[in-house]
Amino acid sequence: MSNMAPELTFTTLEEIDEIYTTLNKTFRSGKTKPIAFRKVQILQLGYLLQDNIERFREALAVDLGRPPLESSFLELDSTISDCKIAYDRVDKWARTEKAPFNIKFAAFRPAIRKEPKGVVLSISPFNYPVWLALGPIIGAIAAGNCVVLKPSELSPAISGLIAELIPKYLDNDVVRVVLGAVTETSKLMEYQWGHVLYTGSGRVAKLIGVAAAKTLSPISLELGGKSPVVIDPKCDFKIAARRILWGKCANAGQTCVAPDYVLVPRSSEDAFVKALKDAHDEFYPSGAITTPDISSIINPAHFHRLKKLLDSTAGTIAFGGQTDESRKFIAPTVVKGVKDEDSLMSEELFGPILPIMPVDDVDAAIAYINAHDHPLALYCFSPDAAFKNKVFDNTQSGSAIANDVMIHCATDGLPFGGIGPSGSGYHTRTFSFDMFTHLRASLDSPGWVDNIIGGRFPPYSPGKLASLKRFRVKLPPRPISANGHAL
Repeated sequence: MSNMAPELTFTTLEEIDEIYTTLNKTFRSGKTKPIAFRKVQILQLGYLLQDNIERFREALAVDLGRPPLESSFLELDSTISDCKIAYDRVDKWARTEKAPFNIKFAAFRPAIRKEPKGVVLSISPFNYPVWLALGPIIGAIAAGNCVVLKPSELSPAISGLIAELIPKYLDNDVVRVVLGAVTETSKLMEYQWGHVLYTGSGRVAKLIGVAAAKTLSPISLELGGKSPVVIDPKCDFKIAARRILWGKCANAGQTCVAPDYVLVPRSSEDAFVKALKDAHDEFYPSGAITTPDISSIINPAHFHRLKKLLDSTAGTIAFGGQTDESRKFIAPTVVKGVKDEDSLMSEELFGPILPIMPVDDVDAAIAYINAHDHPLALYCFSPDAAFKNKVFDNTQSGSAIANDVMIHCATDGLPFGGIGPSGSGYHTRTFSFDMFTHLRASLDSPGWVDNIIGGRFPPYSPGKLASLKRFRVKLPPRPISANGHAL
């Protein structure tokens, strides 16, 4: 594959109309509901990746300058794994559930049907253009939906490859790709959807949310924010520094859950910065400038945004700071002595720049976190359970991770999602299935039940009221305050 990103041919507005009409017709036909059909499509998606894995690595190198190991570890292998998990578990996920037993309602045989929401839309970002594009499709297909994927125009090599391969591997009446930018996305948001998943920036999320509200389309948002790291001075600085620096440098820091900044006790700042420098020298023994192991910034606009933030900092660059516009390259950079009003603290960085903010103690760290938007992830490095609990119990974030970074996204059984400004809703694996599934309440009432609750029917009378009193619940004893009085 050429190192030049291909030019995408955008989907026409007329084609978008046809796609929406076709997928709605398919869904109404019931084609996607059999579990066997869903499993075939899920497995085909897995083979789409496996058969073309080298092409995907090459495309990721074109779009992001990403090293092959990172491409495999960060998203290709995990997306194939997600296909296998969904294939193995969709029978269980989709099974109708009996409601919890309650003697008063057992005769109605209450149940929860797991039903697809219909035709759903996923708008995916440039930074993880495989996992965040195909991962939600796995859940949507497993749930029995038809899917429109709108991948990012900022990663044209991957988006073009996905658009080429999906019609070859998946049912074209069930899954379709729309290529485009603002105009095409705006057109898509004119329709009513069974569900919309948007992954990207908070600024665009507000526009997507307003557009979805106009059609009453339910929506999930996976956004980001400034994910902090809280350092306990008693933690192993070597281990913490290696893991934090890896999370900040992987994919050139263009990860929504990358550690954005570090809160460290003032007395430990220099020691921790030294541990980061040691990790840097271990990772890049020949220097960051010439290593092939660092990705590129996605485009010139993001490069210049990051460079401007770095050039404006009042902190001290401990190491790094080199930039190369021709390669869209920014070296791993640690800036110490950063304060709240610094340029590096003004927005989510989304790049390989790590501000170190010294604080007086853990209480000051917690206060700083709580004074800002809830982050998508919060990291804490400590061997002390009480320290970790204090941080997690007194803050809010999408996830609360101790002694590592980022790997929770790929951990089977954990939801991935934000809270407040960092997002709403959850996905990955079973949670993707749940997001695209309607829980449909169901019961079947036998005729003889009217012998028991016939008092509900008019004409009402004191006798009927008395007959229904037996269904009232009895509350536990009233709470008593410390002084013995009722609350």
